[in-house]
Order: sequence, then structure tokens, then C-alpha cells
Amino acid sequence: MREEIHMSLSGKVAAVTGAAQGIGKAIALRLAKDGADIILLDVKHDILLQTGKEIEALGRKTISLTADISNRDQFHATLAEGAKALGGLDIMVNNAGICQVRQVIDIQPDEFEKIFRINVDGTLWGIQGAAKLFKDKGTKGKIINACSIAGHDAFPLLGAYSATKFAVRALTQAAAKELASSGITVNAYCPGIVGTDMWVSIDKGMAEITGAEIGSTYKKYVDGIALGRVETGDDVAGFVSYLASSDADYMTGQSVMIDGGLVYR
Repeated sequence: MREEIHMSLSGKVAAVTGAAQGIGKAIALRLAKDGADIILLDVKHDILLQTGKEIEALGRKTISLTADISNRDQFHATLAEGAKALGGLDIMVNNAGICQVRQVIDIQPDEFEKIFRINVDGTLWGIQGAAKLFKDKGTKGKIINACSIAGHDAFPLLGAYSATKFAVRALTQAAAKELASSGITVNAYCPGIVGTDMWVSIDKGMAEITGAEIGSTYKKYVDGIALGRVETGDDVAGFVSYLASSDADYMTGQSVMIDGGLVYR
């Protein structure tokens, strides 16, 4: 049997937000398998500790920290704490985010502000915090943001979510241009229909609005995937592993679809 070979991140430290479950957990585990030590960040501390145990079982060092990424000062301080504990920071994965299912005409101010605080503000504060740590130590680091296929093609009933992901794509491009002279790259991954709790919630929310059977909207989108199956967290993590590696050193400002063939750009 051919042994699986991962790209080496030995000696690197990566921070992953939203690392307690779903895509974030898959990314954290993959980067650990690639040899990186991991700073785990999430608001769900008890679940996060389990991710930490799995990383330690891989022989990597890790620290699990609770952080509200929408709070700039708290996020920056927590990220710096993690970097100090593990000896620096080389890779920042701004993965955390939430979704919201609403018709555009029904979106309420508090809902709109909340999703932007987490998805957009949280990404911006992560970019800032990582860039400062990189510059302070002269590290040619990598910032990797969570975008979405909805950041390239807005989806009905996901208007606010789509708007946040378009914003993430813009921040990714602007930061890439501004930080290139410091040797820092900034890219984003754009998942499609991933088999996580978020999509269970999306499907349920759409069913409540449209009257469709629960599961039917999810099935409709999955049926449209060219490769014929739902996406997994590991599918996303494999691409993030590439972005975190030296193989992606000449890539910056890109928000790349990793969706099995659903949205084409």
C-alpha cells in the first residue's frame, strides 16, 4: 500500500479559529499531521479541548484558548498569548464564521450586525493580529481566510451570509496587496456544500421559509455537484494544507473554489 505523504510544516506554528468542530477541526488536525503545532481558538471551550487531545495524540504541541473573534482587543491578546506559549506564529487560519437564513427583505438590523461582526470583523482582526506578530519577528507568514462559493455567487436566502463572504474576498485581496512587501501572503478557501452542522441548520432554515421538506434543499445542492458527492471537512483541509505550505509561496490575493464543481469562475 502506498504510504500517504503530507507536505511538511515541521517547525511551524498555526492558529485556527473555529477549531472546535466542523471544517475548523479538520483543518487543525490536518496541519498537525503536516507537522505544525497548533493554537486552537473557539468560544466552545469544552469541545475545543477534545480537539486539543486529538492533536496531542499526533505528537504535536497545542494550546486551547477561548476567544470572541468579534472583539478586536480580546482576539489580538489571545492570539499573542498562544503565539508566546508555542514560540511564535507562522500560519493564521481565519476559519470561524456563522450563517443566517433570511430573505433579504426580512433581515433585521441586529442579525445583520451580528453576522458581519463575526464573519467580517473577526476576519479583519485576525488579519491584523497575525500581521503584527509576523512583522514583529520578521516572519514571512501566511494568512488564510474562510470565504465561500457564496463569496463569488450570492445565494437566495443567504443574502447576509453572501455579503459577508464577498467582504472577506475583498479584505483578502486588499491585505495581500498591502502585506506583500513584508513577504506575507493572504489567500482564501471557498468551500461549497460541506456535510457539517452548519448545512443542517441552513437546510432547516430554508425549509421553514420555502415549505420544502427538510433535507430536500440540501439534496438539491448536492445533486448539482459535478463530482457527485457532498464535500467533507478533509476536502477543505487538504487545500488549506497546500495554502499553508511552501508550495503556495508564489500565490497571494486569491479566493479559490474548493467545491467539487458547483460554482465556476
